[in-house]
Amino acid sequence: MAKVFKGRWLAMLAAGIGLGQPAAAQSFIEGQFDPAIPTLTATVGHAPGTRITSPDQTYAYLKALAEAAPDRAQLVQYATSWEGRPLYYLVLSAPANMARIDAIKADMANIAAGRAGNGAALPVTWLTYGVHGNEISSTDAALMTAYHLLAAEGDARVAKIMANTIVVIDPMQNPDGRARFVNNFLASTGIEPAGDRQAAEHDEPWPSGRVNHYMFDLNRDWFTLSQPETRGKVAAIRQWNPVVVVDLHEMSGDETYFFSPAAQPFNPNLTPAQVRAYELIGRYNAAAFDARGEPYFTREVYDLFYPGYGDTWNAHQGAIGSTYEQGSARGLVWERRDGTELTYADGVENHFTASLATAAAVADNAQKFLSDFAAYRSGNASGAAGRGTYVIDLATRRWNAERLGRRLAEQGITVLRREGSASLCGRNYPAGYLAVPQAQPAARLIRSLLDRDTPLPPDFLAEQERRRSVDLPHELYDVTAWSVGPMAGVDVQLCNAPASGDPLSAAAPITAKTEGSGSFAIAVPWTDSGQARLVTLALREGIDARVTDRAFSTGGRELPRGTVVFPAGSNTPEKMARLAELAREVGAHTVAMESGWVDSGPNLGSEHFARLTLPRVAVAWDDGVSQLSAGALRYVLEQRIGLPVTPIRTSRLARADMSDYDVLLVPEGDPSGVLGEGGQRAIRSFVQRGGVLVAIGDSLEAFSGGDSPLLAVKREAALGREPDAAGDDAKGGLAEAVAITSDAEYREAIKDQAALPDTLPGALLNVVGEPDHFLSAGYDKGAVVLATGTQIFTPLGRDEGVNVMRFAAPGNLIASGYVWDENRKQLAYKPYLMAQRQGRGLVIGFAHDPSTRAYLEGLDLLIANAVLVAPSRVR
Repeated sequence: MAKVFKGRWLAMLAAGIGLGQPAAAQSFIEGQFDPAIPTLTATVGHAPGTRITSPDQTYAYLKALAEAAPDRAQLVQYATSWEGRPLYYLVLSAPANMARIDAIKADMANIAAGRAGNGAALPVTWLTYGVHGNEISSTDAALMTAYHLLAAEGDARVAKIMANTIVVIDPMQNPDGRARFVNNFLASTGIEPAGDRQAAEHDEPWPSGRVNHYMFDLNRDWFTLSQPETRGKVAAIRQWNPVVVVDLHEMSGDETYFFSPAAQPFNPNLTPAQVRAYELIGRYNAAAFDARGEPYFTREVYDLFYPGYGDTWNAHQGAIGSTYEQGSARGLVWERRDGTELTYADGVENHFTASLATAAAVADNAQKFLSDFAAYRSGNASGAAGRGTYVIDLATRRWNAERLGRRLAEQGITVLRREGSASLCGRNYPAGYLAVPQAQPAARLIRSLLDRDTPLPPDFLAEQERRRSVDLPHELYDVTAWSVGPMAGVDVQLCNAPASGDPLSAAAPITAKTEGSGSFAIAVPWTDSGQARLVTLALREGIDARVTDRAFSTGGRELPRGTVVFPAGSNTPEKMARLAELAREVGAHTVAMESGWVDSGPNLGSEHFARLTLPRVAVAWDDGVSQLSAGALRYVLEQRIGLPVTPIRTSRLARADMSDYDVLLVPEGDPSGVLGEGGQRAIRSFVQRGGVLVAIGDSLEAFSGGDSPLLAVKREAALGREPDAAGDDAKGGLAEAVAITSDAEYREAIKDQAALPDTLPGALLNVVGEPDHFLSAGYDKGAVVLATGTQIFTPLGRDEGVNVMRFAAPGNLIASGYVWDENRKQLAYKPYLMAQRQGRGLVIGFAHDPSTRAYLEGLDLLIANAVLVAPSRVR
């Protein structure tokens, strides 16, 4: 198809640069089009598929469409990106429907609430594009879909879509990433596009356009809601309650097209009715692609298990949520390995085809989709997915618990808040609780997020173990655990009794908690993320503080190690008043002290208290480190903890003046090659002079090798392998003769003896802390961490450093998710957080990233200990 289409594409390219354009080329379907509806060419200067439409051009065209057809189109801004770009969606329907659009939306809200509709509702099809900014063809397909629905005349399919449904087009979920890609692409192009995949126009610099400003993968952020683009999108979808949500993506340029049904595993919270609907929509897409002779695939690669995607999250709300994937030209033309060419227009047309086919599937089966959605929501509300109550203890990491409750409420989940001491299911909650009833319309989303474990299908697991037994890779696409309670560090219990309380609003501020009396000092217990934020904001305003590495008690109150004390004697009354104001703004917990006398533990003048000052923090940035890890670390420190971070390019570190910095963060990655010997020397000198180096995951290897490693750990080979196995050239290349007598011996003989452990897709694991080290403050009862990948490190020897947090024993290791048995055995007792003194400084290593996707809020204090507290302790 691509070879045939190339001539047409070149004609369109010529049209796009001003050589004239036939009217039919404004859509990928020939027909009659209303001349009152503006074309892309007339509005932005290029024909469909001939240029990569920029964010500014995209919105200019959307506005032109909405202005040209106000009786059929409504443009709504739903968010603003970090970089200030607007995000819009376009609502499309027939004039009679648009005239009563508020009544339609209100009745859809009734149905979504589990109540009977009043007959005003119409099914809403939500088509969303470009969540990854370098997956470029979908946004132009969105524009062509909007144009075709508004301009096509005499098209029975379009008439039915507009009459029977509401179509909402979200053309660009990640405008910052798309702008980055378009700018890089334009800077690299010449007089004609290059199909060579090695060409600069296909080779994006770091960071890629895939990610947003904070370098988040927005398609993993749906239940975390850390980014403004996601928060706005979720709020918009909740206003419209779509019955079908399609998220259109791109994949490798050598691939064809993927649409639902999805691959296994399916999340067990999906219903049989939803599975049947995926098949129905898939058949509509198949017919449309078959008619064009366009190849496609289904039921492979892209699963429906992790609920943080645009497809699965929406499926958990009752919609039919799907991912569509188009092979990407990553520019205007791409030379495939099979000798054909893929053009940008090819991708745009395929996404356009799938968009219309999906909208037609809903229009042809409008009542079915509407009734299925109503049955899903009302059934959940009646207890079809459970009748118990999840109870979140407000005495454990109070601020994190409150934040979790608001994040759940933001997703349309009813959360009840009980103030004061209460009992439920035989358990006492001295500080109250948050209660999440199962019997509500979003019940299956609730179960997926709050259940301690979401099991993989047994037959799928058996197949993965079989594949591994014959040395084939497993087929798990993403993490196997995401239970939001353990990730937030809070206690969640399922109780089989109803709970009382007041409904919690997602917008409600967290109420500050004040205890004690006296004017000697204000203590901030080191207990949750809000406490770390308060301390950081206070230090930024120059308020003097001390931090303890030992617990103490005063006035009958126990204050844990890590507690930060702000003495009135070294701060002006104005600063102390500002501290109280900050505590109210954050919703933090403070304890007033009337004296420096303590009942037990160290006094303020003890060596166990250190003066805490605001550190200057740099992060290695650019090639050699993961953009996702760098972005998440920076986001958690800046946006959650409140600590500014300065990015310094990895290639500059060899010559950078680091004398003004206290901390250098090196995110996940492989920075050795970019750093070179000069960078390694500079970092060693930084640490020796008193700096704190914090290295994450695979980056630890850059600092743990050689004769004098900064961190004396080694990465382990797979259990039972010989990492130093090598042939003996002195024997002329001959090997020892052995007899292989069984299949098991054969499998052992062909194993890579130097292999790393099998890749862990992602599971939540328990770690325990070294109780006498300041870096474990706040974690006397351990923590839950996310472990992924292949990295397992040897423990530090007692004479070398401290294994501050280590993985639990094999029988207690897994908090949630699935772990290969050999990984479980090998990970047990191995270090998660390590610390080693070097000269006047300190090297801190995390075996796995504590900031991943910003959804491990329960680890914020570990990050704060390493970045905020460690420099003062080193001094």
